[in-house]
Amino acid sequence: MKPKIWLSSPHMSGEEQTYIKEAFDTNWVAPLGPNVNGFEKDLESYLKEDRHVAALASGTSALHLSLILLGVTTGDEVICQSKTFSASANPIVYQGATPIFVDSEADTWNICPIQLEIAIKDRITKGKKPKAIIAVHLYGMPYKADEIHNISRKYEIPVVEDSAESLGSHYKGQNCGTFGDLSILSFNGNKIITTSGGGALVARTEDLKKQAVFLATQARDSAPHYQHSQIGYNYRMSNIVAGIGRGQMTILDSHVEKRRSNHELYFNTFKDNKQITFLKEPKGHYSNRWLSCILLDSFETREGLRLALEKENIESRPLWKPMHQQPVFKDAPSYLNGVSDELFNRGLCLPSGSNLSKEELDRVISAINMYFAVC
Repeated sequence: MKPKIWLSSPHMSGEEQTYIKEAFDTNWVAPLGPNVNGFEKDLESYLKEDRHVAALASGTSALHLSLILLGVTTGDEVICQSKTFSASANPIVYQGATPIFVDSEADTWNICPIQLEIAIKDRITKGKKPKAIIAVHLYGMPYKADEIHNISRKYEIPVVEDSAESLGSHYKGQNCGTFGDLSILSFNGNKIITTSGGGALVARTEDLKKQAVFLATQARDSAPHYQHSQIGYNYRMSNIVAGIGRGQMTILDSHVEKRRSNHELYFNTFKDNKQITFLKEPKGHYSNRWLSCILLDSFETREGLRLALEKENIESRPLWKPMHQQPVFKDAPSYLNGVSDELFNRGLCLPSGSNLSKEELDRVISAINMYFAVC
């Protein structure tokens, strides 16, 4: 069998071992230490905009803490982009709140400003003004930040910016991860940079960061004994994992460049194929192209290509199944326009890793050409 070509595998810089060794040599293996502090500073320097970063165990934990910091609790409603991974929505339920799903627009595949305002107005007439909005930069493509945040300000509803897939992307020159009232990052194994697992909460003030770190370290009060006045969580990133992150930060820009190069290669190769279309960057949008995604002309073509790639031991994946289609959220209110359903039916993610070799990319392209030659 031919070697496996993965969708998006980890890509190490070689610098990670230096920081990990330092952690072991100094016995800093707990969820605090120089690498944690250093990784947070590295991210703050990269993001700019005077933001404050708390390194955590996952992007999901960062989302959960964001909702807690915004006061979301039992009985509240939180608007969430429907076209996303389930981790965007699950923390809403952790808090006993109800997710309200909003469909996408076709320009970026992200939350639709028109449907968002329709949803807000309707929830208000029902006596339930949403407590927060979770907006996602899907596959690294920034959402329409001006329009979404204008609506947020108009109705005074804070935005949790889900930048799990978009580190290295920017909108009108401003880095993704800095638009939200609170923002989150993910360093899962398949992300643009990885700490194997891990994430971060990005706050606008040092005080909010401190509150997040307090909650992430079991909410232990200042006392010589263990005392807790509120519920806390074991969500802090370890010093070893943060060491991986510090090594990864040294090659973040080159990873973005390589993934954008992969996308450009796919686009130039298949731009004349009438059965394939690509998501273009609208004016002002700069995507890290975390995953290179295509739309096929039908569900049947999408599935046929996916299975043809699988036969060649090449991993591909349908676009995220919308949350309003998920069995676990079948009873959640949804405000739909059909865009995310169509994207799910026809969309496919192609191998996109920054460590893909020319030979591997040639294999992917050859397999796609072969499928269309015989189908």
